[in-house]
Order: sequence, then structure tokens, then C-alpha cells
Amino acid sequence: MTRRNTVTALSPQYRAEALRKLVREEVDVLVVGGGVTGAGVALDAASRGLSVALVEARDFAAGTSSRSSKLIHGGLRYLEQLDFKLVREALKERGLLLQKLAPHLVRPVKFLVPLKHRVWERGYIGAGVTLYDTLGGARALPRHRHLSKRGAAKVAPGLADDALIGAIQYYDAQVDDARHTMTIARTAAEQGASVLTRARVTSLLRDGERVVGAKVVDRESGAEIEVRARTVVAATGVWSDDMAEAAGIPAPFTVRASKGVHLVVPREKIDLDTGLILRTEKSVLFVIPWGRHWIVGTTDTEWDLDREHPAASRADVDYVLEHLNAVLRTPVTHDDIEGVYAGLRPLLAAKAAATTKLSREHAVAHPVPGLVIVAGGKYTTYRVMAADAVDVVVEELGRPAPPSWTDRLPIAGAEGYHELWADRVSVASKTGLPLTRVEHLLQRYGTRIWNLVELIKEQPSLGEPITDTSEYLRVEAVYAVSHEGALHLEDVLTRRTRISIEERDRGVTAAPVVAGLIAPLLGWDSHRTDREVANYLARVEAERSAQEAPDDAAANATRLAAPALLPS
Repeated sequence: MTRRNTVTALSPQYRAEALRKLVREEVDVLVVGGGVTGAGVALDAASRGLSVALVEARDFAAGTSSRSSKLIHGGLRYLEQLDFKLVREALKERGLLLQKLAPHLVRPVKFLVPLKHRVWERGYIGAGVTLYDTLGGARALPRHRHLSKRGAAKVAPGLADDALIGAIQYYDAQVDDARHTMTIARTAAEQGASVLTRARVTSLLRDGERVVGAKVVDRESGAEIEVRARTVVAATGVWSDDMAEAAGIPAPFTVRASKGVHLVVPREKIDLDTGLILRTEKSVLFVIPWGRHWIVGTTDTEWDLDREHPAASRADVDYVLEHLNAVLRTPVTHDDIEGVYAGLRPLLAAKAAATTKLSREHAVAHPVPGLVIVAGGKYTTYRVMAADAVDVVVEELGRPAPPSWTDRLPIAGAEGYHELWADRVSVASKTGLPLTRVEHLLQRYGTRIWNLVELIKEQPSLGEPITDTSEYLRVEAVYAVSHEGALHLEDVLTRRTRISIEERDRGVTAAPVVAGLIAPLLGWDSHRTDREVANYLARVEAERSAQEAPDDAAANATRLAAPALLPS
């Protein structure tokens, strides 16, 4: 049964109320980690009628879940590893997300697989793609098609003559990972969960062998509270081993971090009408259409340095450019790059010499009473991971609870989206907004667009772009604070919007504008507002400098020179 909160979920008032509630009440489930898996666990548990709290040390999706390739896919390359179960599971989830759970955030994307060898390669890859088309059950996307060299040139004129002798085109899906993760957390809050960012677990509470909660520091005020919980679920990704250490137990499995670096370049710099998937000596390289941009990546290298701020080096950027330019008529240069981001994949350790050989399968462990640890997996299968973890929680609690039904639970903004999208011309007419802006808002907020329309009615200037070059509207910055839990300027520029990687100046021009818009909602004075801008600009400079460093060690040291976010 849904237990709706009395204030708007993820508003500043909601956060204060949630903090007070956690001090007073024991919960069934305390989720540690606000990435996509942790948000999924919170939603699954709350929707089953359990009392839930989620705490995240930074912001929703601040780690891996905002720095992925932004694909919702089955993992075509896993078919070569004969991992049919993983591919089937992921393709089923892809269909659910496209059609029912998050159609406003997940959309189809075309990919071209260039063929380099005659006869055998077309049959070999074609058989794999045929299987890929059918494994997921009910078809959510068009089937693949075979293209001659001439046919491929029509959709990919920017490819060099020697880049292919033909091609296969197939469909997958993509998502704004940070927005999707935040929206899952918001939906959990609307289902009654107490969801808190900037709340760091410092230790676990024990009663004998049993874990009974955690000590949590509110990083905005510095206050420490004890959160009592009948079970604690650690969904901390590359920090999973730390949670076992905090419990004083051997890690039930080891999670290793693999760094993946992506470049963002303008759409006009690569003459393609389709995404691209290329083989490399280590893995694959994606060229992914992303609005007015391309996302190109990724690398796959071990990382044992700072986990909060993994840094891209010059070597990473050169690697991606080298493999991209090997197939293009006109090379992409360093000067063409608009944005760079690096993320860490949490890979379950296996007997393998390189992280690229480790499985993306997930694991759920119950090492001591009161503690569940979930790790591994793929972004696409977050919901399955969450359901598996909550199944263990329910068994631990020892009382009846319904089975997971998140496969039928649309996240905020999804319900009625298809109908509203079909009626978008009428929406534009009713609201007075240009059709392009209505489409932009619908594909980010779905049916919650009306919340933003109301804000624009109250203050028409909010309907204007944040800067002259931005596709994001001023209302989006305001809404990020009033409805989406943003507490800092970086939250808005990096995750609620993607200005930090999509604008050539990495959001330097937008920073003071956005800070001015959100300061009144967060109670900032001029000194605090200036400090937020200065911190953001220092972060941008540190990341730019790191990307000129020759290797991981130098890039890491340079990135860490940026100041950390300070309390309010």
C-alpha cells in the first residue's frame, strides 16, 4: 500500500522532514547507496509495503550511474560469451523500460555494425543479431537489417572507404542515466520511502552478530544520527568491499573497479545518421547519438585510485580518438571535444587477468543477520537486481510481503506519456510554448511536464533557455531543487541537466545563472552563492587539467586538487 508523504517528494522541506523521521522511527529497510540499484531497491521495497530509508553520501547517481554509456541494452557482445541468460534478462528489461516503466526517458537508437570480412562475418554476426532480436520476448524494437557497402554509405557517409565492406543495422535503446536514477528515487519517495542525499554512513550498528542500522552524518549540517533498521541493504557499487569491512566480516565477494572514459563531441563533427559499434582489441567502442552530440566510448582499464572522482587522462582521450578516427573520413580532433567523463564499473572479481574478462552478472549476499549486499550487474538489469535483494530482505524479516511488482510500476512521469506525446502539438498550443520546447520537456519529465508549465505561468522568464547556447530551460534548474532533490550547483549542472558535458565551456557560463535561480529556494546568501560557483569552476578546471595529464596517477592527483563540496 502506498504511503504518500505530506510534502512534495525530494523538495527541501521533504528532506528536513525525512531527517526528523529517521531519528524517531525504526525502518524495515535501510538502503545505503543512491545509484540506480539502490534507488531500485528502495522503490521495490517501498512498493511492497515495507518501511524504507535510503541514504546516499553524495547525490543520486553521483558515481557509476551518471557516467555510463547511457545505453539500455542486452549486451550484444555477451552473446559471443554464450551468456544467453544475461542477454535474455536484459532484453526483457529493455522492453519493459521502453514500453511501460520509463518511456519518457528511454528511447530507441539505431546502431551500425561495420563488416570487414567477406562471407563468414556477415553470417556469424547476422546469426547473433537475429538471436538478439528474438531473445527478449515480445518485440519492442524493429528487427535488424543487412546493408551492402553502398547501403551503409547512405546512413554512414562519414565512414572511410576501407572501414567496411557492408554492415548490419540493429536497434537498442538509450537513457539519461542520472535522470532515470533520480526519477526512480523520486518514485520511491512517492511510495513512502525516506530518501536522503548528502547523508554518509560512517559505521554500522550492531547488536551482537546482527546489523541493526547505521550511524549517518548529514553532510549539509554536520549532525550525526543513528538510523535503526531491521535490515540494511548495501548497494554501494565499487564501495561494496568497504561495507563488508564496516560490518567486520570478510567480503562475500570482491568488487573491482574498471574505468570507462567517454567523449562528447558535436553532432556535425561525425557525418552519420546512425550509431556505430566498433570492435577494439579490448572490447567495443560505441558512437552513440545524443541529442545535438555524439557520445563516444568507452575504455576499460583497472582503477585503484580515488573512487569518488575517477579522472580521465590524456592517454584515455587519445585511445578513444585513435579508435574512432581509424574509421572516419574526417578525423575528430582534441579541439572538437565538448565534454569528457569517466566512470567506474563495479565488476565482480573472478579468476581473470584483466577486468574486461569479468562477468557483468550480479550477486546478492546475506553474510550476517541484518545485512544484505548487492553488487555487479548491468545498468539495464537494475530492477532485477533490486527485486532479488528485496526477496532476501523479506525472507530475513520473516513476515509476509507481496512479490515484486515493479515490472508493472511506471516511474514518475511515465503513466500516460505515450498519449501525451501523441498530443504534443495540442500541449504546445495550450501552454504557449514552442513545440520544440514541449518535446524537450516531455522527453525529460513525461506527464510531470504540467508541474513545470505551472512554474512558467507564475514566472514567464523561466520558460527561456539558461544561456543563449543551452537547450535547457531556466525552469528546469528551479524544478531540480523544488522537486528533484538538488542541493548544490553541481547537482543541477552535472546530473539534473547534462550541461557540464554538453556545453563546450563545461557549464562555466551557465554556473552563475543557475546559482542565481536556485539560491532563493535553498536559502543561500550571496557569499554561499559565490562559493558554489567558485567550487564548480574549480572542478571544471581540475577536470580539464587532468585530461591533459599523461597517465592515471597524474590525472588522479590533478583532479583531487578541486575543492570538495562544503556544508550549507
